[in-house]
Amino acid sequence: MSFEPYDRPVRAAFVGLGRIYDLNVRAYLDNPDVEVVALVDPSEQRREQRQRDWPDAATFASAADLAASGLEVDAVEALLPIPLHADGVVELLGHGWHVNLQKPMCNDLPDARRMLDAARTNDRVLRVMENYLFYEPLLRLREIARSGEIGEVAGYTMKMVGTGRGGWEVPASSFEVQFEQMRNGRGIFVFDDGWHKLSTALWLFGPIREVRAWVGTTTLGPGVDLDAPTTIVWEHDNGVRGVWDITLAPDMYLRSDYYTNDERWEVTGRNGFARVNRCTGRGIQQPSLEVYRDGELRASHALDDDWASSFRDSGRHWLRWLHTGEGPLWWSADEALEVLRFALAIYRSSADGGRGVDPSTLD
Repeated sequence: MSFEPYDRPVRAAFVGLGRIYDLNVRAYLDNPDVEVVALVDPSEQRREQRQRDWPDAATFASAADLAASGLEVDAVEALLPIPLHADGVVELLGHGWHVNLQKPMCNDLPDARRMLDAARTNDRVLRVMENYLFYEPLLRLREIARSGEIGEVAGYTMKMVGTGRGGWEVPASSFEVQFEQMRNGRGIFVFDDGWHKLSTALWLFGPIREVRAWVGTTTLGPGVDLDAPTTIVWEHDNGVRGVWDITLAPDMYLRSDYYTNDERWEVTGRNGFARVNRCTGRGIQQPSLEVYRDGELRASHALDDDWASSFRDSGRHWLRWLHTGEGPLWWSADEALEVLRFALAIYRSSADGGRGVDPSTLD
């Protein structure tokens, strides 16, 4: 790809102005690296609401309308419903715009390859953003695991409890998209929110050679089948093994400014462990990062553990990258493809009764 960094503010458009906009927009506010020139959404109400943030931005009902207007755009923040990712990204790249796409990348490998082909054909950058890689407690966890501070890594675990009470208000339209995804075998825990957890696994310890999984189901109402309880076990190429436990507690209250997920990561070394106690929600009122070694527990009290900050920092990373072309994208489209393979290996293993599956064999 013949990418040339920008030596001026990037002209950006938001395509999709729903709930997730409130998080992604934080990277753009008061940022000299970018100029927001367009807002795109089929809802007139949302366009009017979001234009209060960007009074000088033009508004459009569709990306086609934006392209036909002749307005110059360099990059798009693509906040589309998941079922529209593949066709939408191919269209956006076809207009000659770089794309920063909200996760998950898409639902299957043929669509992913179509998106990659479109990026190459149009000589544009496709990034699939992963904000968890910019969450400061997880960044510190990664540094500790790699530094040898807790000794050679012996293994690690992730735990997530999806609760039914607390958090912010989510539009009914967002839930409809998730219900459609569930009906198509892409559950909200394993695939949608799970994309974050699978990304952190690859980011922490690299490629995976085998996955074993048991994906469960809990019915909450007509047409609402959530993919829990679920247990997933895997081994990385470097021999490190991971375990992820997903539990559903629909009647539990969890304090959260965002979604009501109780999430934890713990990396165990031969000499100690490091643990991140929370991310999206605030169920455990302990320091967000704790490190144990030689009978001593150290706690970090001053980390930026507001989940929204990870969206801000991920977006700023993207906008700065467009000015330098240097360093990792977190994720490039090719790297995001490996996250998708990981997710699909989980489903394949579970369908086969927990048989071991090598993600690289999926096509």
